[in-house]
Amino acid sequence: MVSHSVSQSTSSMSDLAQVSVITTCYGRNTHLYNLLSSLEQGSVQPAEVIIINDDADPERLAEFALNIIKIPTTVASSPKTEDSAKFDIGHNRNLGAQHASQNALIFLDVDCIVAPYFIEQFSLKLQRHPEALLMGQPRYLIRPLSSEESLQLKLGQLPTSHLDELSVYNPYRFNFDPSESIPSKRATDSDSDGTLQTALQQTEDYGAFWSLCFGITRQQFDKIGGFDTQYIGYGAEDTDFAFTARSLGISFYLSADVAYHQQHSVSRPPLNHLNSIVINANRFYQKWQHWPMQGWLEQFVSMGLIDWQEQQASSIEVIRLPTKKERDMAHCPNAPFV
Repeated sequence: MVSHSVSQSTSSMSDLAQVSVITTCYGRNTHLYNLLSSLEQGSVQPAEVIIINDDADPERLAEFALNIIKIPTTVASSPKTEDSAKFDIGHNRNLGAQHASQNALIFLDVDCIVAPYFIEQFSLKLQRHPEALLMGQPRYLIRPLSSEESLQLKLGQLPTSHLDELSVYNPYRFNFDPSESIPSKRATDSDSDGTLQTALQQTEDYGAFWSLCFGITRQQFDKIGGFDTQYIGYGAEDTDFAFTARSLGISFYLSADVAYHQQHSVSRPPLNHLNSIVINANRFYQKWQHWPMQGWLEQFVSMGLIDWQEQQASSIEVIRLPTKKERDMAHCPNAPFV
């Protein structure tokens, strides 16, 4: 097995949730350290944290009281080149799942900061709903954490209320009421053990799935077949994952457990991902006879970049690439989300 542990948790086994956390990392080490700090300071810690394609300083990683396992993307035989694998999030997530020692898998994007009860609640819900696909509640930081705030997070001195004040919900997605993200005894609980829980809601809207923060058991992940690695770069691979889950009768739940998305610059629309979005949209339509990412496709059409209509069954073709001026105008360094 081509992997190695760089730090071992000092917590007792009773303080560990029997889950494997999987994240991918390349070039966002500050985000990674903040994610690890939030995992370290949680109400319970995961049994292991698997980092795929990690280019972080091993000495810095050793500062965290977590069982961290680093796995390079070159572990598995793959037709992809090493450079392309660095950015192939589906391939990298599949690698993480292959090397996970636990049955319960929690996938977190590297730019997440999880709320203190996130791991505990997801572990509990996966035990009670092992057949399900679970997705957490994203909130979006409106600016990056300062160095001082990152240190406070590492020391367990950054209040969740501070992160709440620094973050917003995406108004285009379903969001729980903030009170539902606080563990409490709920009227819908069927258990008699008095365990406090955050809200959980089943939905048939599989298009609402986003892979920023989700949980699933190994059996269900394998049943889906992992992420389809025919998708490249950015866009639609997570919707494809959810549609496959739906086709297999796997139930989908939204969970009120918060993951704070760390702010970084984006493009609106994502002109920097035009080619991969078009390739992935064509791939998705071939499988599902439905066009994903329609909002972005409509914006590309209005700019004269692609030829596409929602009713068409033929592949999308790129008419032209965006100009530098268009790319510069789309760049939003302070936006909380795309």
